[in-house]
Amino acid sequence: MKVTLRKVGKTPVDFEVKSDEITFKGYLQYDSGKLILLKANLDGVALTECSQCGEELKLPVNEEIEIFISDGIYEGDNSREIDVVESFNSVADLDELLNSEIELIKSDYHSCENCKIK
Repeated sequence: MKVTLRKVGKTPVDFEVKSDEITFKGYLQYDSGKLILLKANLDGVALTECSQCGEELKLPVNEEIEIFISDGIYEGDNSREIDVVESFNSVADLDELLNSEIELIKSDYHSCENCKIK
């Protein structure tokens, strides 16, 4: 799902994107300057591998996401620390953001029940 950033205003724009067993649901809202706030929840199950034995692992996911999308290069003032994704074509690709968040979660160290016992 792609959203044109210039069409996002002060009224929140709701979205829901699904990938396999994970739902990415939330809203986009204009914040300031070139920044659009994305607040969402990731909920479901991600398939990954145990970092020790390599067995397939179903990882429960329930994460609150708050990031900003910059319409162009972000030139922050360093007055607040925020996570910013830059868009160079004035479009937010929510499917791509969902996949990035899933890969970030999967890249962490995870152990299956058998390896936790050892």
